Amino acid sequence: MADKNISGGTAHTVPTDMRKALVSNKTALRAWELLTPLSRNEWICWTVSVKKEETRKEHIERLVKKLKEGKRRPCCWIGCTHRTDKPLSPSVRAILDKRTKK
Repeated sequence: MADKNISGGTAHTVPTDMRKALVSNKTALRAWELLTPLSRNEWICWTVSVKKEETRKEHIERLVKKLKEGKRRPCCWIGCTHRTDKPLSPSVRAILDKRTKK
């Protein structure tokens, strides 16, 4: 069942580890498919943008949990910086600039 077609985001496709987690939980998968492509994209980017494998696994576990609870987007996250269909907002640009100065 891991080869089931799952909808991706606007700039990202669903990574294999995330796909497996979604397919293994019918409630989370159903919620995933009801999200907009932009919302799915934010969840994917939130998951893949971390540096440590351990953190990525935690994000995938939280994704499934939050989808089951009805959450539609990751909380407290600046958004996907990989989108090419629009420029970064001034607020996101300021956050990224602040991070690079550290």
